[in-house]
Amino acid sequence: MKRDMIHLERRVLHLNFRTFIFFMVACFTAHAGASQVVKVEVKKNGNKWELIREGVPYYIKGGGGQKNLDKLKEIGGNSFRTWSLDDAEEFLDEAEKRGLTVMMGLWVQHERHGFDYDDEIAVKKQLDFFTKRVKKLKDHPALLMWGIGNEVDLFYKNTKVWHLVQDIAKMIHEVDPNHPTSTVTAGLDSLEVDLIKRNCPDIDIYGVNTYGDLENAIKNIGKFGWTGPYMITEWGVNGHWEVAKTLWDAPIEQSSSQKAVSFKERYGMIAADSLNCLGSYAFLWGQKQETTATWYGLFSKNGKSTEAIDVLEKEWRGKNPANSCPAISSFLITKDNNKVDNNYLLASYTYDVEVKFTDIDGDKLKVTYMVVQESTDVKAGGDAENAPPSLNGLIKKKSNSSAAFKAPSKEGAYRLFVYAYDKNNHMAYVNIPFYVKPSDVKKKVRLKKRNLKFEY
Repeated sequence: MKRDMIHLERRVLHLNFRTFIFFMVACFTAHAGASQVVKVEVKKNGNKWELIREGVPYYIKGGGGQKNLDKLKEIGGNSFRTWSLDDAEEFLDEAEKRGLTVMMGLWVQHERHGFDYDDEIAVKKQLDFFTKRVKKLKDHPALLMWGIGNEVDLFYKNTKVWHLVQDIAKMIHEVDPNHPTSTVTAGLDSLEVDLIKRNCPDIDIYGVNTYGDLENAIKNIGKFGWTGPYMITEWGVNGHWEVAKTLWDAPIEQSSSQKAVSFKERYGMIAADSLNCLGSYAFLWGQKQETTATWYGLFSKNGKSTEAIDVLEKEWRGKNPANSCPAISSFLITKDNNKVDNNYLLASYTYDVEVKFTDIDGDKLKVTYMVVQESTDVKAGGDAENAPPSLNGLIKKKSNSSAAFKAPSKEGAYRLFVYAYDKNNHMAYVNIPFYVKPSDVKKKVRLKKRNLKFEY
């Protein structure tokens, strides 16, 4: 009995020692985790603004979106942007695994979505929510900065929203001394710059979402009175509101190759301001339906990349990709070998499409054709849209350079999409809008002349 008691006492002591060791390891791990925070600062070095991370200048080479992160890292990117705190921990962890950082978005509610900034209780609830979440996320090592609100100025009237932006920024500076604050406007105008300067002194960095007006935004931000650093937080091709339209008011989208040219020109504009611009986030680092399925996305729905990605790799890494995306040089709808005037087609008639894709690597291409109804669910500010249906059975014959297709039987607006894919997860694309008239219209449709060009 005595021997058993001694043995039992030794087991208890052993267990207590193991518990003690476990407790100490847990405490050390928690302390180590808390110390992993990476300090980020905004500093002015002479006449040059810099973002300093871990004591080293950090120029943002970013993607606006949370998908295809391996590709972002592969081509020399270093950061991505979110618009809200949805799945924030997951995205921060995914960024850390890849050596990337995150501009973490705080989705401040929009007046255009029905939020009332005269409702003080509702406003305070937003502040309380963000306070809790900031405290939880602030020490993550992948966190780069906070993005307080995205385009809250779009179609708004009540400028009290900037008071909330300031309250959030002030709160962040109080609870998180290690990361700067920013806010993002829809484009740039002098009124918003003045409002943010006067009402939001705790905003460290101005963020601008701008597309066709990028050059003017860069030229004017200082003229409008902003004396601090700024970022281009969304940029890319011309917006669907900034392009020429058909006679039936459908916006004309650039081909993927034309978009690549725009990306090269516009990245050069961004990089040229080395004194005040801290970098940029290319939009969209993913795919979404917005006017069309291809307008803004730099990838297909299943992750195939386009020529604009090649451009960014050249800019970010200083060298061309090992294998390039295919390109498109021409695209035309014809009838009896003649160009169709203004792309008005007759219902159920057969037409030809001529297209030319190239691939500098000599990769074999797979080309597909698709007819899609023109979207009627076009919204503002990037709000979610429903994709229009595609129509089956209209492509009659096809090759990599031409196809015959039958115009839909129902009058209305449509688009013909053509995609080319190589074996290396790349694609090129183009679409052209057309309008179907009833086939009983025998005489030539007479239209007011406009300077439109549909060849690509």
